[in-house]
Amino acid sequence: MIDPLAKIDPGARLGRNVRVGPWSYIDADVEIGDDCVIHSHVVIKGPTRIGRDNQVFQFATLGEATPDLKYRDEPTELVIGDHNRIREGVTIHRGTVQDKGETRIGNHNLIMAYVHIGHDCVIGDHVILVNNASLAGHVLVDDWAFLSGYTLVHQHVNVGAHAFVGAAAYLNQDVPAYVMATGHPAVPRTVNRIGLERRGFAGDQIKVIQDAYKTLYRRGLKLEQALAELEANEACAGVLAPMIDSIRRSSRGIIR
Repeated sequence: MIDPLAKIDPGARLGRNVRVGPWSYIDADVEIGDDCVIHSHVVIKGPTRIGRDNQVFQFATLGEATPDLKYRDEPTELVIGDHNRIREGVTIHRGTVQDKGETRIGNHNLIMAYVHIGHDCVIGDHVILVNNASLAGHVLVDDWAFLSGYTLVHQHVNVGAHAFVGAAAYLNQDVPAYVMATGHPAVPRTVNRIGLERRGFAGDQIKVIQDAYKTLYRRGLKLEQALAELEANEACAGVLAPMIDSIRRSSRGIIR
């Protein structure tokens, strides 16, 4: 299961049925869970914790120290969950003590070729990052979000659950949950209806989200006025909670 050409530090901890391809390097203070596959030419540095049933493809680098000029070799870490697919050439850096001290990747994510995830980012579950998407430090991407190829995300930007960001978009403000955004800089276009249908949202739920989008973006209301209307809609509170929460937590403001 471990190719003789792989180099694994004695301080690394590998679970059951882990496969490591030739010319891969696994540093000390790296923990890899059961049933993971590390293909050839992969570099994993520590402290890094990787869950079970992940695949990491060739030339990816995980757990490297950030180039952030504030970083002084503190023992920060990278934490990766279960069932992720990390494709060729991906780079994911550890955190910094100025933030949480860790970069965190959730479960069931597809991170395509040459994606960069900077220090202190948090990626939820079922996220898709398409080729060459680049996330600066302190970025949050919620569950089921989709970032198309060559998306650029500024520091401290949040992307809400089920949001869709079009190809080569530049995000310098937050994208609320359910919203489709495109452009450079990105602007809101509509609701990510196709994504919601694929994930089993009922027609009446999508209608509620579309009406909320119109309240937020089409009626000329100030943001606080729009939020007050959305929060007053008790009958739709469960469906609209991700959108409202993604707006309320924003520190950079949302795209409008």
